[in-house]
Amino acid sequence: MDAPLFPLFADLNGRAVLVVGGGAVAGRKVEALLHAGARPRVGAPQLSPALRELAEAGRIDWLPGLFDTRWLAEDVWLVIAATDEPVVNRAVAGAAEAQRLFVNVVDDAQLSRFHVPAMVERGALQIAVSSGGAAPMVARHVRRRLEELFDDAWGRLTELAGRHRPAIRAHFPDTGARRRFFDRLLDGPVLDLLRRHRQADAELALQQAMAGEPPAAAGSVVLVGAGSGDPGLLTLAGLRALNQADVILHDRLVSAEVLQLARRDAERIEVGKSARGHSTGQEHIHALMLEHARAGRRVVRLKGGDAFVFGRGGEELQFLRAHGVPYEVVPGITAALACAASTGIPLTHRDHAQQLRLVTAHCRDSLDTLDWPALAAPRQTLVFYMGVAALAQIQARLLDAGLPAATPFALVENGSRTDQRVVSGTLRQLAGAAGLHAVRSPALLILGDVAGLADELHWFGDAPLPATSRTSSPSAKTPPPTLADAA
Repeated sequence: MDAPLFPLFADLNGRAVLVVGGGAVAGRKVEALLHAGARPRVGAPQLSPALRELAEAGRIDWLPGLFDTRWLAEDVWLVIAATDEPVVNRAVAGAAEAQRLFVNVVDDAQLSRFHVPAMVERGALQIAVSSGGAAPMVARHVRRRLEELFDDAWGRLTELAGRHRPAIRAHFPDTGARRRFFDRLLDGPVLDLLRRHRQADAELALQQAMAGEPPAAAGSVVLVGAGSGDPGLLTLAGLRALNQADVILHDRLVSAEVLQLARRDAERIEVGKSARGHSTGQEHIHALMLEHARAGRRVVRLKGGDAFVFGRGGEELQFLRAHGVPYEVVPGITAALACAASTGIPLTHRDHAQQLRLVTAHCRDSLDTLDWPALAAPRQTLVFYMGVAALAQIQARLLDAGLPAATPFALVENGSRTDQRVVSGTLRQLAGAAGLHAVRSPALLILGDVAGLADELHWFGDAPLPATSRTSSPSAKTPPPTLADAA
Protein backbone atom coordinates (compact mmCIF):
# COMPACT_ATOMS: atom_id res chain seq x y z
CA MET A 1 0.00 0.00 0.00
CA ASP A 2 1.34 3.44 -0.94
CA ALA A 3 2.14 5.85 1.86
CA PRO A 4 -0.48 8.56 2.41
CA LEU A 5 0.17 12.09 1.23
CA PHE A 6 1.48 14.60 3.72
CA PRO A 7 -1.08 17.43 3.93
CA LEU A 8 0.50 20.82 3.40
CA PHE A 9 -0.77 24.36 2.87
CA ALA A 10 1.84 26.27 0.87
CA ASP A 11 2.44 30.02 1.16
CA LEU A 12 3.00 31.04 -2.47
CA ASN A 13 2.41 34.75 -2.02
CA GLY A 14 4.83 36.59 -4.32
CA ARG A 15 6.56 33.37 -5.38
CA ALA A 16 7.05 32.15 -8.96
CA VAL A 17 5.23 29.03 -10.11
CA LEU A 18 5.76 27.53 -13.57
CA VAL A 19 2.69 26.31 -15.48
CA VAL A 20 3.43 24.44 -18.70
CA GLY A 21 0.43 24.58 -21.03
CA GLY A 22 -1.71 27.34 -22.47
CA GLY A 23 -5.22 25.86 -22.64
CA ALA A 24 -8.32 25.84 -20.47
CA VAL A 25 -6.90 23.42 -17.88
CA ALA A 26 -3.80 25.54 -17.46
CA GLY A 27 -6.06 28.59 -17.18
CA ARG A 28 -7.91 27.08 -14.21
CA LYS A 29 -4.61 26.35 -12.45
CA VAL A 30 -3.40 29.89 -13.11
CA GLU A 31 -6.58 31.40 -11.64
CA ALA A 32 -6.09 29.37 -8.45
CA LEU A 33 -2.45 30.45 -8.23
CA LEU A 34 -3.35 34.10 -8.70
CA HIS A 35 -5.94 33.75 -5.92
CA ALA A 36 -3.14 32.50 -3.65
CA GLY A 37 -0.96 35.51 -4.54
CA ALA A 38 1.57 33.55 -6.63
CA ARG A 39 3.38 34.88 -9.71
CA PRO A 40 2.54 32.39 -12.48
CA ARG A 41 4.84 31.87 -15.42
CA VAL A 42 3.03 30.18 -18.29
CA GLY A 43 5.09 28.32 -20.86
CA ALA A 44 3.31 27.40 -24.10
CA PRO A 45 3.47 28.07 -27.86
CA GLN A 46 0.01 29.69 -27.73
CA LEU A 47 -2.28 30.97 -25.00
CA SER A 48 -6.03 30.68 -24.63
CA PRO A 49 -7.92 33.99 -24.88
CA ALA A 50 -8.33 34.10 -21.09
CA LEU A 51 -4.61 33.54 -20.47
CA ARG A 52 -3.71 36.04 -23.18
CA GLU A 53 -5.77 38.69 -21.38
CA LEU A 54 -3.91 37.95 -18.14
CA ALA A 55 -0.57 38.22 -19.92
CA GLU A 56 -1.53 41.52 -21.55
CA ALA A 57 -2.64 42.83 -18.15
CA GLY A 58 0.74 41.90 -16.69
CA ARG A 59 -0.71 39.42 -14.22
CA ILE A 60 1.26 36.46 -15.62
CA ASP A 61 4.56 36.06 -17.46
CA TRP A 62 4.33 34.26 -20.81
CA LEU A 63 7.22 32.04 -21.89
CA PRO A 64 6.41 31.40 -25.58
CA GLY A 65 7.54 28.21 -27.28
CA LEU A 66 8.00 24.53 -26.51
CA PHE A 67 9.03 23.32 -23.05
CA ASP A 68 12.57 24.30 -22.17
CA THR A 69 14.34 23.14 -19.02
CA ARG A 70 15.67 26.68 -18.62
CA TRP A 71 12.12 27.66 -17.61
CA LEU A 72 12.90 25.93 -14.31
CA ALA A 73 14.76 28.94 -13.02
CA GLU A 74 16.21 29.13 -9.53
CA ASP A 75 13.32 31.22 -8.21
CA VAL A 76 10.59 28.75 -9.24
CA TRP A 77 8.96 27.06 -6.27
CA LEU A 78 6.40 24.74 -7.86
CA VAL A 79 5.73 23.30 -11.32
CA ILE A 80 2.42 22.31 -12.94
CA ALA A 81 2.29 20.36 -16.20
CA ALA A 82 -1.08 20.98 -17.87
CA THR A 83 -0.60 20.14 -21.54
CA ASP A 84 -2.55 17.58 -23.55
CA GLU A 85 0.72 15.92 -24.67
CA PRO A 86 1.79 13.01 -22.38
CA VAL A 87 5.35 13.15 -23.70
CA VAL A 88 5.68 16.83 -22.76
CA ASN A 89 4.13 16.23 -19.33
CA ARG A 90 6.61 13.42 -18.63
CA ALA A 91 9.50 15.67 -19.68
CA VAL A 92 8.31 18.43 -17.37
CA ALA A 93 7.91 16.00 -14.47
CA GLY A 94 11.37 14.50 -14.99
CA ALA A 95 13.09 17.89 -15.25
CA ALA A 96 11.32 19.22 -12.16
CA GLU A 97 12.20 16.17 -10.07
CA ALA A 98 15.82 16.42 -11.17
CA GLN A 99 15.90 19.90 -9.65
CA ARG A 100 13.98 18.78 -6.53
CA LEU A 101 10.93 20.83 -7.42
CA PHE A 102 7.50 19.60 -6.52
CA VAL A 103 5.49 18.98 -9.69
CA ASN A 104 1.83 18.31 -10.38
CA VAL A 105 0.90 16.64 -13.65
CA VAL A 106 -2.80 17.15 -14.31
CA ASP A 107 -4.70 13.83 -14.37
CA ASP A 108 -1.54 11.77 -13.78
CA ALA A 109 -1.15 10.76 -10.15
CA GLN A 110 1.94 8.63 -10.80
CA LEU A 111 3.98 11.51 -12.21
CA SER A 112 2.78 14.04 -9.64
CA ARG A 113 4.75 14.83 -6.52
CA PHE A 114 2.01 17.04 -5.09
CA HIS A 115 -1.74 17.05 -5.65
CA VAL A 116 -4.10 19.99 -5.78
CA PRO A 117 -7.00 19.19 -3.41
CA ALA A 118 -10.67 20.04 -3.75
CA MET A 119 -11.11 23.13 -1.59
CA VAL A 120 -13.77 24.66 0.61
CA GLU A 121 -12.76 28.22 1.44
CA ARG A 122 -14.47 30.29 4.10
CA GLY A 123 -12.29 33.32 4.65
CA ALA A 124 -9.26 32.30 6.70
CA LEU A 125 -10.71 28.80 7.10
CA GLN A 126 -9.69 26.41 4.34
CA ILE A 127 -10.74 22.76 4.12
CA ALA A 128 -8.83 20.59 1.67
CA VAL A 129 -10.03 17.20 0.42
CA SER A 130 -7.79 14.84 -1.51
CA SER A 131 -8.05 11.29 -2.78
CA GLY A 132 -4.33 11.16 -3.50
CA GLY A 133 -5.16 11.37 -7.18
CA ALA A 134 -6.97 8.03 -7.09
CA ALA A 135 -10.55 9.31 -7.38
CA PRO A 136 -10.83 13.10 -7.86
CA MET A 137 -14.60 12.90 -8.37
CA VAL A 138 -14.99 11.42 -4.88
CA ALA A 139 -13.03 14.33 -3.43
CA ARG A 140 -15.22 16.79 -5.33
CA HIS A 141 -18.36 15.11 -4.04
CA VAL A 142 -17.07 15.34 -0.47
CA ARG A 143 -16.25 18.99 -1.06
CA ARG A 144 -19.85 19.66 -2.17
CA ARG A 145 -21.12 18.06 1.03
CA LEU A 146 -18.76 20.22 3.08
CA GLU A 147 -19.95 23.32 1.19
CA GLU A 148 -23.42 22.59 2.57
CA LEU A 149 -22.21 22.16 6.15
CA PHE A 150 -19.83 25.11 6.46
CA ASP A 151 -21.20 28.55 5.62
CA ASP A 152 -19.46 31.93 5.61
CA ALA A 153 -19.98 32.33 9.36
CA TRP A 154 -17.20 29.79 9.90
CA GLY A 155 -14.80 32.13 8.17
CA ARG A 156 -15.87 35.00 10.41
CA LEU A 157 -15.49 32.71 13.44
CA THR A 158 -11.95 31.84 12.35
CA GLU A 159 -11.08 35.53 11.95
CA LEU A 160 -12.62 36.35 15.35
CA ALA A 161 -10.64 33.60 17.07
CA GLY A 162 -7.50 34.73 15.26
CA ARG A 163 -7.89 38.30 16.48
CA HIS A 164 -8.32 37.14 20.07
CA ARG A 165 -5.71 34.40 19.89
CA PRO A 166 -3.03 36.26 21.95
CA ALA A 167 -5.54 37.04 24.70
CA ILE A 168 -6.85 33.46 24.66
CA ARG A 169 -3.33 32.02 24.89
CA ALA A 170 -2.52 34.37 27.76
CA HIS A 171 -5.75 33.53 29.58
CA PHE A 172 -5.36 29.77 29.05
CA PRO A 173 -1.61 29.01 29.02
CA ASP A 174 -2.32 25.31 29.53
CA THR A 175 -2.99 23.54 26.22
CA GLY A 176 -5.69 21.31 27.68
CA ALA A 177 -7.54 24.24 29.24
CA ARG A 178 -7.30 26.13 25.98
CA ARG A 179 -8.74 23.16 24.06
CA ARG A 180 -11.64 22.89 26.50
CA PHE A 181 -12.31 26.62 26.09
CA PHE A 182 -12.56 26.27 22.32
CA ASP A 183 -14.92 23.33 22.77
CA ARG A 184 -17.20 25.55 24.86
CA LEU A 185 -16.83 28.39 22.38
CA LEU A 186 -17.82 26.30 19.37
CA ASP A 187 -20.78 24.76 21.20
CA GLY A 188 -21.98 28.17 22.37
CA PRO A 189 -23.85 31.02 20.69
CA VAL A 190 -20.90 32.74 18.95
CA LEU A 191 -21.31 31.00 15.59
CA ASP A 192 -25.05 31.66 15.46
CA LEU A 193 -24.47 35.33 16.30
CA LEU A 194 -21.95 35.63 13.49
CA ARG A 195 -24.37 33.90 11.15
CA ARG A 196 -26.85 36.68 11.94
CA HIS A 197 -24.12 39.31 11.44
CA ARG A 198 -24.25 40.32 15.11
CA GLN A 199 -20.52 41.00 15.36
CA ALA A 200 -20.59 43.00 18.61
CA ASP A 201 -22.72 40.38 20.36
CA ALA A 202 -20.36 37.64 19.14
CA GLU A 203 -17.38 39.53 20.58
CA LEU A 204 -19.21 39.84 23.91
CA ALA A 205 -20.11 36.14 23.92
CA LEU A 206 -16.46 35.24 23.32
CA GLN A 207 -15.37 37.44 26.21
CA GLN A 208 -18.04 35.87 28.43
CA ALA A 209 -16.80 32.43 27.46
CA MET A 210 -13.24 33.44 28.43
CA ALA A 211 -14.54 34.64 31.79
CA GLY A 212 -16.47 31.43 32.29
CA GLU A 213 -19.82 33.23 32.27
CA PRO A 214 -22.89 31.43 30.90
CA PRO A 215 -24.16 32.64 27.52
CA ALA A 216 -26.93 35.20 27.61
CA ALA A 217 -29.35 33.13 25.50
CA ALA A 218 -30.02 29.49 26.32
CA GLY A 219 -32.16 28.55 23.32
CA SER A 220 -33.37 29.92 20.02
CA VAL A 221 -35.89 29.46 17.22
CA VAL A 222 -35.26 29.37 13.48
CA LEU A 223 -38.21 29.84 11.14
CA VAL A 224 -37.38 27.73 8.10
CA GLY A 225 -39.31 27.67 4.86
CA ALA A 226 -39.38 24.05 3.72
CA GLY A 227 -40.37 24.91 0.17
CA SER A 228 -42.87 22.99 -1.90
CA GLY A 229 -41.82 19.50 -0.80
CA ASP A 230 -39.01 18.67 -3.20
CA PRO A 231 -35.98 18.21 -0.89
CA GLY A 232 -33.71 19.46 -3.66
CA LEU A 233 -35.34 22.89 -3.37
CA LEU A 234 -34.52 23.28 0.33
CA THR A 235 -31.92 26.01 0.80
CA LEU A 236 -28.47 25.28 2.23
CA ALA A 237 -29.29 27.52 5.20
CA GLY A 238 -32.46 25.50 5.78
CA LEU A 239 -30.52 22.24 5.61
CA ARG A 240 -27.97 23.55 8.11
CA ALA A 241 -30.73 24.56 10.52
CA LEU A 242 -32.31 21.09 10.29
CA ASN A 243 -28.94 19.47 10.98
CA GLN A 244 -28.53 21.58 14.13
CA ALA A 245 -32.08 21.31 15.46
CA ASP A 246 -32.96 19.74 18.79
CA VAL A 247 -36.71 20.13 18.17
CA ILE A 248 -38.60 20.49 14.87
CA LEU A 249 -42.14 21.87 14.90
CA HIS A 250 -43.41 21.14 11.40
CA ASP A 251 -46.55 21.72 9.37
CA ARG A 252 -48.48 18.77 7.98
CA LEU A 253 -47.60 19.73 4.39
CA VAL A 254 -43.85 19.45 4.99
CA SER A 255 -42.83 16.39 2.98
CA ALA A 256 -41.32 13.28 4.54
CA GLU A 257 -38.35 13.68 2.18
CA VAL A 258 -37.53 17.08 3.67
CA LEU A 259 -37.91 15.78 7.24
CA GLN A 260 -35.49 12.95 6.44
CA LEU A 261 -32.77 15.56 5.93
CA ALA A 262 -32.99 16.63 9.56
CA ARG A 263 -30.75 15.58 12.39
CA ARG A 264 -31.68 11.98 13.22
CA ASP A 265 -32.12 12.46 16.97
CA ALA A 266 -34.11 15.69 16.73
CA GLU A 267 -37.57 15.57 18.29
CA ARG A 268 -40.25 15.99 15.62
CA ILE A 269 -43.63 17.47 16.56
CA GLU A 270 -46.35 17.94 13.94
CA VAL A 271 -48.24 21.20 14.48
CA GLY A 272 -50.27 21.30 11.28
CA LYS A 273 -53.62 22.97 10.82
CA SER A 274 -56.59 21.34 9.13
CA ALA A 275 -60.24 22.20 8.81
CA ARG A 276 -61.10 18.62 9.77
CA GLY A 277 -59.24 16.07 11.84
CA HIS A 278 -56.33 16.94 14.16
CA SER A 279 -55.39 20.60 14.23
CA THR A 280 -52.91 22.55 16.34
CA GLY A 281 -53.93 26.03 17.40
CA GLN A 282 -51.54 28.94 16.87
CA GLU A 283 -51.43 29.65 20.60
CA HIS A 284 -50.25 26.11 21.26
CA ILE A 285 -47.52 26.47 18.61
CA HIS A 286 -46.38 29.64 20.35
CA ALA A 287 -46.30 27.83 23.68
CA LEU A 288 -44.24 24.96 22.26
CA MET A 289 -41.67 27.33 20.77
CA LEU A 290 -41.32 29.17 24.05
CA GLU A 291 -41.17 26.00 26.16
CA HIS A 292 -38.37 24.36 24.15
CA ALA A 293 -36.36 27.55 23.60
CA ARG A 294 -36.42 28.37 27.33
CA ALA A 295 -35.23 24.81 27.99
CA GLY A 296 -32.06 25.68 26.02
CA ARG A 297 -32.99 23.83 22.86
CA ARG A 298 -32.44 24.84 19.25
CA VAL A 299 -35.93 24.90 17.77
CA VAL A 300 -36.74 24.83 14.05
CA ARG A 301 -40.23 25.99 13.14
CA LEU A 302 -40.51 24.26 9.77
CA LYS A 303 -43.18 25.62 7.46
CA GLY A 304 -44.29 24.53 4.03
CA GLY A 305 -43.36 27.03 1.33
CA ASP A 306 -42.15 30.29 2.86
CA ALA A 307 -42.98 31.43 6.39
CA PHE A 308 -43.74 34.98 5.25
CA VAL A 309 -46.11 34.13 2.37
CA PHE A 310 -49.48 33.22 3.92
CA GLY A 311 -47.58 31.36 6.63
CA ARG A 312 -48.20 33.41 9.83
CA GLY A 313 -44.46 33.74 10.27
CA GLY A 314 -44.84 37.39 11.23
CA GLU A 315 -47.13 36.51 14.13
CA GLU A 316 -44.64 33.96 15.40
CA LEU A 317 -41.77 36.43 15.26
CA GLN A 318 -43.83 38.99 17.16
CA PHE A 319 -44.49 36.40 19.85
CA LEU A 320 -40.83 35.42 20.08
CA ARG A 321 -39.74 39.05 20.23
CA ALA A 322 -42.25 39.80 22.99
CA HIS A 323 -40.86 36.93 25.07
CA GLY A 324 -37.17 37.67 24.46
CA VAL A 325 -36.44 34.52 22.46
CA PRO A 326 -33.61 34.86 19.88
CA TYR A 327 -34.74 33.94 16.37
CA GLU A 328 -33.61 33.68 12.78
CA VAL A 329 -35.51 33.40 9.50
CA VAL A 330 -34.54 31.16 6.59
CA PRO A 331 -36.73 31.82 3.55
CA GLY A 332 -38.18 28.98 1.52
CA ILE A 333 -39.23 28.68 -2.10
CA THR A 334 -42.88 29.63 -1.94
CA ALA A 335 -45.45 27.51 -3.80
CA ALA A 336 -46.00 30.11 -6.52
CA LEU A 337 -42.36 29.93 -7.56
CA ALA A 338 -42.03 26.17 -7.20
CA CYS A 339 -45.25 25.30 -9.05
CA ALA A 340 -44.58 27.78 -11.83
CA ALA A 341 -41.06 26.45 -12.31
CA SER A 342 -42.10 22.80 -12.34
CA THR A 343 -44.78 23.49 -14.94
CA GLY A 344 -42.66 25.77 -17.12
CA ILE A 345 -44.96 28.76 -16.53
CA PRO A 346 -43.14 32.12 -16.27
CA LEU A 347 -44.99 34.20 -13.70
CA THR A 348 -44.02 37.36 -15.55
CA HIS A 349 -43.40 37.69 -19.27
CA ARG A 350 -42.61 40.71 -21.41
CA ASP A 351 -45.40 39.88 -23.84
CA HIS A 352 -48.08 38.75 -21.38
CA ALA A 353 -47.73 39.92 -17.76
CA GLN A 354 -45.95 42.83 -16.13
CA GLN A 355 -47.21 42.23 -12.60
CA LEU A 356 -47.85 39.33 -10.27
CA ARG A 357 -50.48 39.02 -7.54
CA LEU A 358 -50.35 36.39 -4.81
CA VAL A 359 -53.81 35.82 -3.33
CA THR A 360 -55.11 33.63 -0.52
CA ALA A 361 -58.57 32.15 -0.94
CA HIS A 362 -58.80 30.05 2.20
CA CYS A 363 -62.44 30.76 3.05
CA ARG A 364 -65.45 32.87 2.12
CA ASP A 365 -64.38 35.71 4.41
CA SER A 366 -61.06 36.05 2.60
CA LEU A 367 -62.85 36.12 -0.76
CA ASP A 368 -65.09 38.95 0.43
CA THR A 369 -62.09 41.17 1.21
CA LEU A 370 -60.51 40.94 -2.25
CA ASP A 371 -60.60 43.71 -4.85
CA TRP A 372 -62.06 41.67 -7.70
CA PRO A 373 -62.06 44.45 -10.34
CA ALA A 374 -58.31 44.91 -9.72
CA LEU A 375 -57.77 41.15 -9.99
CA ALA A 376 -59.58 41.18 -13.35
CA ALA A 377 -57.20 43.76 -14.82
CA PRO A 378 -55.29 42.67 -17.95
CA ARG A 379 -51.59 41.83 -18.37
CA GLN A 380 -51.04 40.30 -14.95
CA THR A 381 -50.66 36.87 -13.39
CA LEU A 382 -52.86 35.74 -10.51
CA VAL A 383 -51.74 32.98 -8.15
CA PHE A 384 -54.35 31.70 -5.70
CA TYR A 385 -53.14 29.85 -2.61
CA MET A 386 -55.45 27.53 -0.65
CA GLY A 387 -58.25 27.98 -3.13
CA VAL A 388 -59.18 24.43 -4.13
CA ALA A 389 -62.52 24.42 -2.32
CA ALA A 390 -63.43 27.90 -3.57
CA LEU A 391 -62.73 27.47 -7.28
CA ALA A 392 -66.37 27.89 -8.30
CA GLN A 393 -66.61 31.15 -6.33
CA ILE A 394 -63.27 32.39 -7.70
CA GLN A 395 -64.43 31.61 -11.23
CA ALA A 396 -67.76 33.38 -10.78
CA ARG A 397 -66.34 36.49 -9.17
CA LEU A 398 -63.61 36.93 -11.76
CA LEU A 399 -66.10 36.53 -14.60
CA ASP A 400 -68.45 39.03 -12.92
CA ALA A 401 -65.51 41.45 -12.55
CA GLY A 402 -64.82 41.28 -16.28
CA LEU A 403 -61.93 38.83 -16.63
CA PRO A 404 -62.39 37.19 -20.06
CA ALA A 405 -63.75 33.64 -19.96
CA ALA A 406 -60.94 32.59 -22.34
CA THR A 407 -58.22 33.51 -19.81
CA PRO A 408 -55.90 30.47 -19.44
CA PHE A 409 -55.50 28.71 -16.11
CA ALA A 410 -53.26 25.98 -14.72
CA LEU A 411 -54.14 24.02 -11.59
CA VAL A 412 -51.01 22.49 -10.08
CA GLU A 413 -51.53 19.69 -7.57
CA ASN A 414 -48.50 18.60 -5.46
CA GLY A 415 -46.29 20.97 -7.39
CA SER A 416 -42.62 19.93 -7.76
CA ARG A 417 -43.27 16.53 -6.15
CA THR A 418 -43.11 13.16 -7.85
CA ASP A 419 -46.92 12.94 -7.90
CA GLN A 420 -47.42 16.37 -9.46
CA ARG A 421 -50.51 16.77 -11.67
CA VAL A 422 -51.40 19.79 -13.80
CA VAL A 423 -54.80 20.59 -15.27
CA SER A 424 -54.95 23.34 -17.88
CA GLY A 425 -57.82 25.12 -19.58
CA THR A 426 -59.65 28.43 -19.63
CA LEU A 427 -61.47 30.32 -16.92
CA ARG A 428 -64.92 29.21 -18.17
CA GLN A 429 -63.81 25.57 -17.58
CA LEU A 430 -62.12 26.04 -14.19
CA ALA A 431 -64.58 24.61 -11.65
CA GLY A 432 -65.72 21.81 -13.94
CA ALA A 433 -62.15 20.77 -14.73
CA ALA A 434 -61.23 20.65 -11.04
CA GLY A 435 -64.18 18.38 -10.28
CA LEU A 436 -63.60 16.24 -13.37
CA HIS A 437 -60.01 15.49 -12.39
CA ALA A 438 -60.65 15.50 -8.62
CA VAL A 439 -57.97 18.08 -7.90
CA ARG A 440 -57.16 18.02 -4.21
CA SER A 441 -55.12 20.08 -1.79
CA PRO A 442 -52.29 21.00 -1.83
CA ALA A 443 -52.92 22.66 -5.15
CA LEU A 444 -52.23 26.10 -6.59
CA LEU A 445 -54.18 28.04 -9.21
CA ILE A 446 -52.28 30.13 -11.75
CA LEU A 447 -54.43 32.43 -13.91
CA GLY A 448 -53.37 34.68 -16.77
CA ASP A 449 -52.00 34.54 -20.28
CA VAL A 450 -48.75 32.99 -19.01
CA ALA A 451 -50.69 29.93 -17.84
CA GLY A 452 -51.35 29.17 -21.48
CA LEU A 453 -47.67 28.31 -21.84
CA ALA A 454 -48.02 25.24 -19.61
CA ASP A 455 -48.83 22.92 -22.53
CA GLU A 456 -45.87 24.24 -24.55
CA LEU A 457 -43.19 24.57 -21.86
CA HIS A 458 -43.90 21.73 -19.41
CA TRP A 459 -40.81 19.66 -18.59
CA PHE A 460 -41.44 17.98 -15.23
CA GLY A 461 -43.71 14.95 -14.88
CA ASP A 462 -46.66 14.25 -17.14
CA ALA A 463 -48.08 16.73 -19.63
CA PRO A 464 -50.96 18.90 -18.37
CA LEU A 465 -54.38 17.25 -18.36
CA PRO A 466 -56.95 18.97 -20.58
CA ALA A 467 -59.94 20.51 -18.87
CA THR A 468 -62.51 18.54 -20.87
CA SER A 469 -61.25 14.93 -20.72
CA ARG A 470 -61.17 12.54 -17.76
CA THR A 471 -57.83 11.36 -16.43
CA SER A 472 -57.28 7.64 -16.19
CA SER A 473 -55.53 7.93 -12.84
CA PRO A 474 -57.21 6.27 -9.81
CA SER A 475 -57.46 9.62 -8.04
CA ALA A 476 -59.94 10.78 -10.70
CA LYS A 477 -62.53 8.45 -9.15
CA THR A 478 -62.38 10.17 -5.79
CA PRO A 479 -65.06 12.72 -4.90
CA PRO A 480 -64.54 16.39 -5.81
CA PRO A 481 -62.69 18.43 -3.18
CA THR A 482 -64.47 20.05 -0.29
CA LEU A 483 -63.69 23.13 1.76
CA ALA A 484 -62.05 20.90 4.37
CA ASP A 485 -59.59 19.57 1.79
CA ALA A 486 -58.30 23.05 1.06
CA ALA A 487 -57.23 23.84 4.62
